[in-house]
Amino acid sequence: MPVPEDFALQETEAADLGQGEFLVAMRVGSVDPAIRGFLDDRPSYVEPVAIGAPIKGMSLGEVIVSNHADYPVGTLVRAFATWSDHYVLSGDAWGLEKVHRQADTELHHYMGALGPVGLTAWVGLFAVGEAKPGETVVVSAAAGATGSTVGQIAKARGCRVIGLVGSAEKAAVIRDLGFDAAIDYRATPDIAAEIARAAPEGVDVYFDNVGGEVLEAVLPLMRLHGRVAVCGMVGQYNDADHPHGVRTLWQLVVNRIRMQGFITYDYPEVLSQAQAELDAWVAQGKLKPLANVRDGFEKLPEAFIDLMSGRTIGKTLVRI
Repeated sequence: MPVPEDFALQETEAADLGQGEFLVAMRVGSVDPAIRGFLDDRPSYVEPVAIGAPIKGMSLGEVIVSNHADYPVGTLVRAFATWSDHYVLSGDAWGLEKVHRQADTELHHYMGALGPVGLTAWVGLFAVGEAKPGETVVVSAAAGATGSTVGQIAKARGCRVIGLVGSAEKAAVIRDLGFDAAIDYRATPDIAAEIARAAPEGVDVYFDNVGGEVLEAVLPLMRLHGRVAVCGMVGQYNDADHPHGVRTLWQLVVNRIRMQGFITYDYPEVLSQAQAELDAWVAQGKLKPLANVRDGFEKLPEAFIDLMSGRTIGKTLVRI
């Protein structure tokens, strides 16, 4: 588990801008479970964070100095950057997008349900999971940033949605968001039996944020040709050297289940459609952004520690 002593706040000289680069002032820092994986010295989809180096993560910021004609001063951008209050980007930065803020929408939502969180939920549910109207969707960590979004957009598309959470408080939150069923896995000795009661005809799509024992419980409940979209396995991030051995993988063969991990930006061809639908669902009241927000750059470690402890509800964000 991360603790405050793992982090330090340091000041460094600002880098000089090269041709085609621009200086960004962080406005909203994204606090994500995936960051925990970047802090282990093991292969991942990004290079591990070296000891003493700034943490990597998604950030939303404002261009304040620019040597790039396409990103003039005042442009709002999202990108995979560092936990630095100012950072330099180029036009080919990973995940770089311009943010077109609506006047009546708070900026931090563009790092949540109207940003990477919403896009991840959409890609996993529809591009990977291929969820269709009338199907039953189960999502773990359902009161979290991605899970709460998955459930709402699945309902918007006409799916039946079952959410798995870790407390009675979180169960109440997702019921208020319109989930058809909420299961507190900490309050039941047999999570598989509870899911089976809520989905007597089986599960078409499982959106997995947790892995481990929850994944093991869900697989035997999948319907023929079911799909599992693997977004994360937060249940293992703090002890990746001792992962839970899933004993029900044979079900992939029995029911010809397709199980696939994904990264949002592997699907650039669908992101404009995803963004348009997310914007529309928020405007229609079908998607209610769920966020817990702190203020101050120095709050990033505290927010991350709370996230990894399971204490947070919705998208964890820090405004600068």
